[in-house]
Amino acid sequence: MLDLLGARFAAISGTLLLASCGSLQSNAARSVERKPQASDTVTGNSQVAVSAFRSTTLAALRQPFTTVRTGLAVAWHRPREVVSGNLPMEIELKPAPVEIPGTEDFEQLLDREGMPRRESGTLEWLVDGPGFFPELDRQLAAAKQSIDIQLFIFDNDDIAVRYADILKRRAEEVPVRVLFDDLGSSFAHTAAPETPGPPGFEPPADIARYLKENSRIQVRRTLNPWLVCDHTKLLVFDRRTAILGGMNMGREYYSEWHDLMVKVEGPIVASLSREFSRAWRKSGPWGDLALLQKPAFFRRPAPVDGGVPLRLLRTDAARGQTQILDATMLAIRAARKRIWIENPYFAHDDIALALATAARRGVDVRVIIPDRGDSTIMDAGNLGTARGLIEAGGKVYRYPKMTHMKVMICDGWGCIGSANLDTLSMRLNRELNLAFSDPGTLRRLASEVFLPDFRVSKRLRIEDTASAMAPLAEAIADQL
Repeated sequence: MLDLLGARFAAISGTLLLASCGSLQSNAARSVERKPQASDTVTGNSQVAVSAFRSTTLAALRQPFTTVRTGLAVAWHRPREVVSGNLPMEIELKPAPVEIPGTEDFEQLLDREGMPRRESGTLEWLVDGPGFFPELDRQLAAAKQSIDIQLFIFDNDDIAVRYADILKRRAEEVPVRVLFDDLGSSFAHTAAPETPGPPGFEPPADIARYLKENSRIQVRRTLNPWLVCDHTKLLVFDRRTAILGGMNMGREYYSEWHDLMVKVEGPIVASLSREFSRAWRKSGPWGDLALLQKPAFFRRPAPVDGGVPLRLLRTDAARGQTQILDATMLAIRAARKRIWIENPYFAHDDIALALATAARRGVDVRVIIPDRGDSTIMDAGNLGTARGLIEAGGKVYRYPKMTHMKVMICDGWGCIGSANLDTLSMRLNRELNLAFSDPGTLRRLASEVFLPDFRVSKRLRIEDTASAMAPLAEAIADQL
Protein backbone atom coordinates (compact mmCIF):
# COMPACT_ATOMS: atom_id res chain seq x y z
CA MET A 1 0.00 0.00 0.00
CA LEU A 2 2.80 2.43 0.86
CA ASP A 3 4.44 1.70 -2.48
CA LEU A 4 1.25 2.37 -4.41
CA LEU A 5 0.49 5.56 -2.51
CA GLY A 6 4.07 6.71 -2.92
CA ALA A 7 4.00 6.10 -6.66
CA ARG A 8 0.75 8.02 -7.05
CA PHE A 9 2.04 10.86 -4.94
CA ALA A 10 5.19 10.98 -7.05
CA ALA A 11 3.20 11.16 -10.26
CA ILE A 12 1.04 14.02 -9.00
CA SER A 13 3.52 16.03 -6.94
CA GLY A 14 6.98 15.48 -8.38
CA THR A 15 7.12 18.56 -10.55
CA LEU A 16 5.74 20.82 -7.84
CA LEU A 17 7.94 19.48 -5.07
CA LEU A 18 11.23 19.83 -6.90
CA ALA A 19 10.63 23.34 -8.22
CA SER A 20 12.29 24.82 -5.14
CA CYS A 21 15.03 22.22 -4.72
CA GLY A 22 17.80 23.90 -6.72
CA SER A 23 18.81 23.94 -10.35
CA LEU A 24 16.27 21.37 -11.49
CA GLN A 25 13.86 22.83 -14.03
CA SER A 26 14.59 26.13 -15.72
CA ASN A 27 18.16 25.07 -16.52
CA ALA A 28 17.10 21.86 -18.22
CA ALA A 29 16.46 23.33 -21.67
CA ARG A 30 19.84 24.93 -22.36
CA SER A 31 21.38 25.42 -25.78
CA VAL A 32 23.22 22.68 -27.65
CA GLU A 33 26.71 23.75 -26.62
CA ARG A 34 25.68 23.60 -22.96
CA LYS A 35 24.04 20.19 -23.12
CA PRO A 36 27.34 18.31 -22.50
CA GLN A 37 27.21 19.71 -18.96
CA ALA A 38 24.09 17.62 -18.28
CA SER A 39 23.08 14.01 -18.87
CA ASP A 40 21.29 13.32 -22.15
CA THR A 41 17.52 12.93 -22.00
CA VAL A 42 17.45 9.12 -22.03
CA THR A 43 20.18 8.75 -19.43
CA GLY A 44 18.85 11.51 -17.23
CA ASN A 45 15.26 10.27 -17.27
CA SER A 46 16.34 6.71 -16.55
CA GLN A 47 18.34 7.86 -13.53
CA VAL A 48 15.37 9.88 -12.26
CA ALA A 49 13.12 6.82 -12.69
CA VAL A 50 15.53 4.67 -10.68
CA SER A 51 15.69 7.38 -8.03
CA ALA A 52 11.88 7.51 -7.87
CA PHE A 53 11.83 3.74 -7.33
CA ARG A 54 14.28 4.07 -4.47
CA SER A 55 12.20 6.94 -3.06
CA THR A 56 9.15 4.69 -2.78
CA THR A 57 9.92 0.97 -2.56
CA LEU A 58 13.42 1.02 -1.07
CA ALA A 59 12.60 3.83 1.35
CA ALA A 60 9.52 1.97 2.63
CA LEU A 61 11.58 -1.19 3.21
CA ARG A 62 14.63 0.38 4.82
CA GLN A 63 12.96 3.27 6.60
CA PRO A 64 9.41 2.24 7.55
CA PHE A 65 9.25 4.52 10.60
CA THR A 66 10.57 7.49 8.63
CA THR A 67 8.18 6.76 5.75
CA VAL A 68 5.11 6.65 7.99
CA ARG A 69 6.05 9.75 10.02
CA THR A 70 6.94 11.70 6.89
CA GLY A 71 3.72 10.66 5.17
CA LEU A 72 1.68 11.87 8.12
CA ALA A 73 3.54 15.17 8.11
CA VAL A 74 2.91 15.64 4.39
CA ALA A 75 -0.78 14.79 4.80
CA TRP A 76 -1.11 17.36 7.61
CA HIS A 77 1.05 20.26 6.50
CA ARG A 78 0.11 20.52 2.83
CA PRO A 79 -3.63 21.06 3.43
CA ARG A 80 -2.74 23.30 6.37
CA GLU A 81 -0.80 25.61 4.04
CA VAL A 82 -3.83 25.92 1.76
CA VAL A 83 -5.90 27.16 4.71
CA SER A 84 -3.29 29.48 6.23
CA GLY A 85 -2.40 30.87 2.82
CA ASN A 86 -5.94 32.16 2.35
CA LEU A 87 -6.32 33.90 5.69
CA PRO A 88 -6.50 37.68 5.21
CA MET A 89 -4.34 38.45 8.27
CA GLU A 90 -2.10 36.89 10.86
CA ILE A 91 -4.05 35.31 13.67
CA GLU A 92 -2.02 35.37 16.87
CA LEU A 93 -3.19 32.64 19.23
CA LYS A 94 -0.90 33.95 21.97
CA PRO A 95 0.74 37.31 22.64
CA ALA A 96 3.92 38.25 20.82
CA PRO A 97 7.04 37.55 22.89
CA VAL A 98 8.28 40.42 25.03
CA GLU A 99 11.86 39.12 24.85
CA ILE A 100 13.85 41.10 22.28
CA PRO A 101 15.84 39.00 19.76
CA GLY A 102 19.52 39.16 20.56
CA THR A 103 19.09 39.46 24.31
CA GLU A 104 19.80 36.78 26.88
CA ASP A 105 16.08 36.81 27.71
CA PHE A 106 15.28 35.79 24.12
CA GLU A 107 17.85 33.00 24.22
CA GLN A 108 16.29 31.72 27.43
CA LEU A 109 12.90 31.84 25.70
CA LEU A 110 14.29 29.56 22.99
CA ASP A 111 15.60 27.25 25.72
CA ARG A 112 12.14 27.10 27.29
CA GLU A 113 10.62 26.33 23.89
CA GLY A 114 12.78 23.19 23.72
CA MET A 115 15.38 24.35 21.22
CA PRO A 116 18.82 22.69 21.32
CA ARG A 117 21.12 24.28 23.86
CA ARG A 118 23.81 26.67 22.73
CA GLU A 119 27.40 25.55 22.25
CA SER A 120 30.55 27.55 21.66
CA GLY A 121 32.09 28.08 18.25
CA THR A 122 33.40 30.62 15.76
CA LEU A 123 31.82 31.67 12.47
CA GLU A 124 33.61 32.81 9.32
CA TRP A 125 31.48 33.93 6.37
CA LEU A 126 32.33 32.36 2.99
CA VAL A 127 30.57 34.43 0.33
CA ASP A 128 30.05 33.03 -3.18
CA GLY A 129 32.22 30.47 -4.96
CA PRO A 130 35.44 32.48 -4.49
CA GLY A 131 34.79 32.47 -0.74
CA PHE A 132 33.80 28.83 -0.34
CA PHE A 133 35.75 26.73 -2.82
CA PRO A 134 39.28 27.95 -1.93
CA GLU A 135 38.47 27.20 1.73
CA LEU A 136 37.16 23.80 0.67
CA ASP A 137 40.46 23.19 -1.16
CA ARG A 138 42.41 24.09 2.00
CA GLN A 139 40.34 21.83 4.22
CA LEU A 140 40.52 18.90 1.81
CA ALA A 141 44.30 19.24 1.57
CA ALA A 142 44.81 19.63 5.34
CA ALA A 143 42.53 16.81 6.58
CA LYS A 144 44.48 14.07 8.37
CA GLN A 145 41.80 11.92 10.00
CA SER A 146 38.47 12.14 8.15
CA ILE A 147 36.46 13.95 5.49
CA ASP A 148 32.66 13.79 5.77
CA ILE A 149 30.55 15.53 3.13
CA GLN A 150 26.75 15.77 3.01
CA LEU A 151 25.08 17.67 0.18
CA PHE A 152 21.64 18.01 -1.33
CA ILE A 153 23.15 17.99 -4.83
CA PHE A 154 26.38 16.38 -5.93
CA ASP A 155 26.11 17.33 -9.61
CA ASN A 156 27.82 15.65 -12.55
CA ASP A 157 29.19 18.74 -14.33
CA ASP A 158 32.88 19.58 -14.70
CA ILE A 159 33.20 21.25 -11.29
CA ALA A 160 31.59 18.32 -9.51
CA VAL A 161 33.79 15.84 -11.38
CA ARG A 162 36.88 17.88 -10.50
CA TYR A 163 36.07 17.62 -6.80
CA ALA A 164 35.11 13.97 -7.13
CA ASP A 165 38.64 13.37 -8.44
CA ILE A 166 40.17 15.32 -5.53
CA LEU A 167 38.14 13.24 -3.08
CA LYS A 168 39.31 10.05 -4.77
CA ARG A 169 42.94 11.05 -4.30
CA ARG A 170 42.40 12.04 -0.68
CA ALA A 171 40.57 8.76 0.02
CA GLU A 172 43.88 6.97 -0.53
CA GLU A 173 45.19 8.74 2.59
CA VAL A 174 42.21 9.46 4.89
CA PRO A 175 38.68 8.01 5.22
CA VAL A 176 36.25 9.89 2.98
CA ARG A 177 32.46 9.58 3.22
CA VAL A 178 30.12 11.29 0.76
CA LEU A 179 26.36 11.48 1.33
CA PHE A 180 23.97 13.22 -1.07
CA ASP A 181 20.24 13.41 -1.66
CA ASP A 182 19.13 10.83 -4.19
CA LEU A 183 16.28 12.69 -5.85
CA GLY A 184 17.87 16.14 -5.75
CA SER A 185 21.09 14.95 -7.38
CA SER A 186 19.30 12.83 -9.99
CA PHE A 187 17.22 15.79 -11.16
CA ALA A 188 20.24 18.10 -11.11
CA HIS A 189 22.06 15.76 -13.49
CA THR A 190 19.44 16.54 -16.15
CA ALA A 191 19.88 20.33 -15.83
CA ALA A 192 22.80 22.16 -17.42
CA PRO A 193 24.33 25.21 -15.75
CA GLU A 194 24.28 28.63 -17.40
CA THR A 195 27.91 28.56 -18.54
CA PRO A 196 29.45 25.91 -20.80
CA GLY A 197 32.01 23.46 -19.53
CA PRO A 198 35.35 22.59 -21.12
CA PRO A 199 35.24 21.31 -24.71
CA GLY A 200 34.77 17.58 -24.93
CA PHE A 201 33.58 17.14 -21.36
CA GLU A 202 30.98 14.40 -20.90
CA PRO A 203 29.26 14.05 -17.54
CA PRO A 204 29.16 10.66 -15.85
CA ALA A 205 25.68 9.16 -15.89
CA ASP A 206 25.80 8.22 -12.20
CA ILE A 207 27.95 10.36 -9.89
CA ALA A 208 27.77 7.77 -7.12
CA ARG A 209 29.26 5.14 -9.41
CA TYR A 210 31.89 7.62 -10.57
CA LEU A 211 32.89 8.44 -6.98
CA LYS A 212 33.25 4.76 -6.09
CA GLU A 213 34.99 3.69 -9.30
CA ASN A 214 38.65 2.78 -8.59
CA SER A 215 38.28 4.57 -5.28
CA ARG A 216 38.14 4.00 -1.53
CA ILE A 217 35.41 6.63 -1.03
CA GLN A 218 32.33 5.45 0.84
CA VAL A 219 29.20 6.79 -0.88
CA ARG A 220 25.57 6.73 0.22
CA ARG A 221 22.35 8.33 -0.97
CA THR A 222 19.69 9.78 1.34
CA LEU A 223 16.34 8.32 0.34
CA ASN A 224 13.19 10.35 -0.32
CA PRO A 225 10.01 8.85 1.17
CA TRP A 226 7.02 10.80 -0.16
CA LEU A 227 9.53 12.77 -2.28
CA VAL A 228 10.72 14.65 0.80
CA CYS A 229 14.38 15.61 0.50
CA ASP A 230 17.38 15.97 2.77
CA HIS A 231 18.35 19.53 1.87
CA THR A 232 21.27 19.68 4.34
CA LYS A 233 24.71 20.92 3.30
CA LEU A 234 27.32 19.94 5.90
CA LEU A 235 31.03 19.26 5.49
CA VAL A 236 33.15 18.12 8.45
CA PHE A 237 36.94 17.80 8.41
CA ASP A 238 38.81 15.85 11.13
CA ARG A 239 35.74 16.48 13.33
CA ARG A 240 37.32 19.83 14.18
CA THR A 241 36.15 22.12 11.37
CA ALA A 242 32.73 22.22 9.73
CA ILE A 243 31.29 24.18 6.81
CA LEU A 244 27.55 24.55 6.28
CA GLY A 245 25.07 26.77 4.48
CA GLY A 246 23.36 26.88 1.09
CA MET A 247 25.92 25.64 -1.45
CA ASN A 248 26.01 22.29 -3.23
CA MET A 249 28.64 20.77 -5.50
CA GLY A 250 28.38 22.09 -9.05
CA ARG A 251 29.15 24.91 -11.44
CA GLU A 252 26.19 27.06 -10.34
CA TYR A 253 27.66 27.36 -6.88
CA TYR A 254 31.25 27.65 -8.11
CA SER A 255 30.84 30.65 -10.39
CA GLU A 256 27.24 31.52 -11.29
CA TRP A 257 25.08 32.05 -8.21
CA HIS A 258 25.31 34.35 -5.19
CA ASP A 259 25.45 32.12 -2.13
CA LEU A 260 26.76 31.77 1.40
CA MET A 261 28.53 29.16 3.51
CA VAL A 262 29.96 29.55 7.00
CA LYS A 263 33.04 27.90 8.49
CA VAL A 264 32.57 26.72 12.07
CA GLU A 265 35.22 25.73 14.61
CA GLY A 266 35.03 24.94 18.32
CA PRO A 267 33.06 22.56 20.56
CA ILE A 268 29.84 22.76 18.52
CA VAL A 269 31.56 20.81 15.73
CA ALA A 270 31.07 17.66 17.85
CA SER A 271 27.29 18.13 17.53
CA LEU A 272 27.62 18.74 13.80
CA SER A 273 29.65 15.52 13.53
CA ARG A 274 26.84 13.69 15.31
CA GLU A 275 24.34 15.14 12.83
CA PHE A 276 26.36 13.76 9.94
CA SER A 277 26.77 10.40 11.67
CA ARG A 278 23.02 10.08 12.20
CA ALA A 279 22.25 10.86 8.55
CA TRP A 280 25.00 8.47 7.40
CA ARG A 281 23.80 5.55 9.53
CA LYS A 282 20.19 6.07 8.53
CA SER A 283 21.14 6.04 4.84
CA GLY A 284 22.87 2.66 5.14
CA PRO A 285 21.44 -0.81 4.53
CA TRP A 286 19.85 -1.00 8.01
CA GLY A 287 17.97 2.28 7.59
CA ASP A 288 15.87 3.21 10.61
CA LEU A 289 17.17 0.21 12.59
CA ALA A 290 20.67 1.70 12.53
CA LEU A 291 19.43 4.54 14.73
CA LEU A 292 18.67 2.05 17.51
CA GLN A 293 22.39 1.47 17.93
CA LYS A 294 24.27 3.46 20.50
CA PRO A 295 25.54 6.57 18.67
CA ALA A 296 29.25 7.05 18.23
CA PHE A 297 31.07 9.22 20.75
CA PHE A 298 32.57 12.40 19.37
CA ARG A 299 35.13 14.20 21.48
CA ARG A 300 34.32 17.88 21.74
CA PRO A 301 36.99 20.05 20.13
CA ALA A 302 38.71 22.44 22.51
CA PRO A 303 37.31 25.96 22.77
CA VAL A 304 38.78 28.38 20.24
CA ASP A 305 39.62 32.04 20.57
CA GLY A 306 36.65 34.23 19.74
CA GLY A 307 34.08 31.51 20.32
CA VAL A 308 30.47 32.65 20.74
CA PRO A 309 27.25 30.80 21.71
CA LEU A 310 25.73 29.05 18.68
CA ARG A 311 22.45 27.16 18.45
CA LEU A 312 21.89 24.31 16.01
CA LEU A 313 18.36 24.27 14.53
CA ARG A 314 16.76 21.58 12.38
CA THR A 315 13.71 20.75 10.31
CA ASP A 316 13.00 17.02 10.18
CA ALA A 317 9.46 15.78 9.50
CA ALA A 318 10.30 12.22 10.56
CA ARG A 319 11.33 13.49 14.01
CA GLY A 320 8.61 16.11 14.31
CA GLN A 321 11.18 18.92 14.35
CA THR A 322 10.27 22.40 13.11
CA GLN A 323 12.90 24.25 15.13
CA ILE A 324 13.90 26.59 12.30
CA LEU A 325 10.32 27.74 11.71
CA ASP A 326 9.54 28.01 15.42
CA ALA A 327 12.64 30.10 16.20
CA THR A 328 12.14 32.25 13.08
CA MET A 329 8.52 33.02 13.97
CA LEU A 330 9.43 33.91 17.55
CA ALA A 331 12.17 36.26 16.34
CA ILE A 332 9.96 37.96 13.72
CA ARG A 333 7.04 38.41 16.12
CA ALA A 334 9.32 39.81 18.83
CA ALA A 335 11.48 42.09 16.64
CA ARG A 336 11.44 45.78 17.52
CA LYS A 337 13.82 47.48 15.08
CA ARG A 338 14.87 45.44 12.05
CA ILE A 339 14.23 42.22 10.14
CA TRP A 340 16.60 41.68 7.22
CA ILE A 341 16.22 38.56 5.09
CA GLU A 342 17.87 37.23 1.95
CA ASN A 343 16.32 34.08 0.50
CA PRO A 344 15.55 32.75 -3.00
CA TYR A 345 12.09 31.41 -2.10
CA PHE A 346 9.80 33.78 -0.21
CA ALA A 347 6.70 31.61 -0.02
CA HIS A 348 5.82 30.53 3.51
CA ASP A 349 2.51 32.18 4.41
CA ASP A 350 2.93 32.23 8.19
CA ILE A 351 6.29 33.98 7.84
CA ALA A 352 4.99 36.38 5.19
CA LEU A 353 2.03 37.38 7.37
CA ALA A 354 4.25 37.80 10.42
CA LEU A 355 6.62 40.02 8.42
CA ALA A 356 3.70 42.17 7.21
CA THR A 357 2.51 42.54 10.80
CA ALA A 358 6.02 43.57 11.87
CA ALA A 359 6.20 46.17 9.08
CA ARG A 360 2.88 47.65 10.20
CA ARG A 361 4.18 48.13 13.72
CA GLY A 362 7.17 50.07 12.39
CA VAL A 363 9.91 47.46 12.14
CA ASP A 364 12.46 47.97 9.32
CA VAL A 365 11.54 44.88 7.27
CA ARG A 366 13.69 44.25 4.20
CA VAL A 367 13.72 41.13 2.03
CA ILE A 368 16.12 40.39 -0.85
CA ILE A 369 14.95 37.92 -3.51
CA PRO A 370 16.55 36.99 -6.86
CA ASP A 371 15.94 39.05 -9.96
CA ARG A 372 15.72 35.75 -11.84
CA GLY A 373 15.69 32.55 -9.88
CA ASP A 374 15.89 28.93 -10.97
CA SER A 375 12.12 28.38 -10.97
CA THR A 376 9.58 30.42 -12.94
CA ILE A 377 6.81 29.35 -10.56
CA MET A 378 8.74 30.44 -7.50
CA ASP A 379 9.73 33.74 -9.13
CA ALA A 380 6.06 34.55 -9.73
CA GLY A 381 5.15 33.32 -6.25
CA ASN A 382 7.84 35.58 -4.77
CA LEU A 383 6.21 38.59 -6.43
CA GLY A 384 2.81 37.70 -5.01
CA THR A 385 4.24 37.44 -1.49
CA ALA A 386 6.31 40.60 -2.00
CA ARG A 387 3.20 42.56 -2.94
CA GLY A 388 1.57 41.89 0.41
CA LEU A 389 4.71 42.90 2.29
CA ILE A 390 5.13 46.14 0.30
CA GLU A 391 1.49 47.05 0.94
CA ALA A 392 2.20 46.63 4.67
CA GLY A 393 5.15 49.03 4.51
CA GLY A 394 8.01 46.54 4.10
CA LYS A 395 10.79 46.80 1.51
CA VAL A 396 11.56 44.10 -1.05
CA TYR A 397 14.69 44.13 -3.22
CA ARG A 398 15.73 42.18 -6.29
CA TYR A 399 19.34 41.02 -6.33
CA PRO A 400 20.69 41.40 -9.90
CA LYS A 401 21.21 37.65 -10.40
CA MET A 402 20.29 34.42 -8.70
CA THR A 403 20.83 34.71 -4.96
CA HIS A 404 20.67 31.36 -3.19
CA MET A 405 21.47 32.72 0.30
CA LYS A 406 19.36 31.69 3.28
CA VAL A 407 20.18 34.25 5.97
CA MET A 408 18.29 36.49 8.38
CA ILE A 409 18.86 39.15 11.05
CA CYS A 410 16.10 40.02 13.55
CA ASP A 411 17.26 42.85 15.82
CA GLY A 412 20.32 41.26 17.46
CA TRP A 413 19.62 37.62 16.49
CA GLY A 414 20.85 35.96 13.30
CA CYS A 415 20.22 32.69 11.51
CA ILE A 416 22.00 31.08 8.54
CA GLY A 417 21.87 27.67 6.93
CA SER A 418 20.17 25.55 4.28
CA ALA A 419 16.50 26.42 4.88
CA ASN A 420 14.40 28.35 2.38
CA LEU A 421 11.34 30.35 3.39
CA ASP A 422 8.92 27.79 2.00
CA THR A 423 6.79 24.91 3.21
CA LEU A 424 9.34 22.28 2.28
CA SER A 425 12.15 23.80 4.31
CA MET A 426 10.03 24.91 7.24
CA ARG A 427 8.03 21.72 7.74
CA LEU A 428 9.10 18.76 5.56
CA ASN A 429 12.66 18.62 4.21
CA ARG A 430 15.61 17.95 6.50
CA GLU A 431 17.38 21.28 7.02
CA LEU A 432 20.26 22.55 9.13
CA ASN A 433 20.67 26.14 10.37
CA LEU A 434 22.80 27.91 12.97
CA ALA A 435 21.50 30.79 15.11
CA PHE A 436 23.52 33.30 17.14
CA SER A 437 23.23 36.58 19.05
CA ASP A 438 26.83 37.76 19.31
CA PRO A 439 26.97 41.49 18.39
CA GLY A 440 30.33 41.26 16.62
CA THR A 441 29.19 38.31 14.52
CA LEU A 442 26.00 40.19 13.59
CA ARG A 443 28.01 43.28 12.59
CA ARG A 444 30.21 41.20 10.29
CA LEU A 445 27.17 39.53 8.74
CA ALA A 446 25.55 42.91 8.09
CA SER A 447 28.71 44.48 6.66
CA GLU A 448 29.88 41.49 4.59
CA VAL A 449 26.51 40.29 3.26
CA PHE A 450 23.48 42.52 3.75
CA LEU A 451 24.81 46.03 3.21
CA PRO A 452 26.69 45.17 -0.03
CA ASP A 453 23.61 43.33 -1.33
CA PHE A 454 21.24 46.18 -0.50
CA ARG A 455 23.53 48.54 -2.47
CA VAL A 456 23.47 46.46 -5.65
CA SER A 457 19.82 45.38 -5.47
CA LYS A 458 16.84 47.23 -6.92
CA ARG A 459 13.95 48.05 -4.62
CA LEU A 460 10.62 46.79 -5.93
CA ARG A 461 7.67 49.14 -6.36
CA ILE A 462 4.15 47.89 -5.89
CA GLU A 463 3.56 48.09 -9.66
CA ASP A 464 6.58 45.81 -10.23
CA THR A 465 4.74 42.98 -8.48
CA ALA A 466 1.82 42.91 -10.93
CA SER A 467 1.58 39.51 -12.58
CA ALA A 468 -1.38 37.71 -14.09
CA MET A 469 -0.05 34.36 -12.93
CA ALA A 470 0.95 35.55 -9.43
CA PRO A 471 -2.19 34.25 -7.62
CA LEU A 472 -1.90 30.80 -9.21
CA ALA A 473 1.87 30.74 -8.72
CA GLU A 474 1.50 31.76 -5.07
CA ALA A 475 -1.02 28.98 -4.50
CA ILE A 476 1.38 26.46 -6.04
CA ALA A 477 4.31 27.95 -4.11
CA ASP A 478 2.36 27.37 -0.88
CA GLN A 479 2.85 23.66 -1.50
CA LEU A 480 6.58 23.96 -2.12
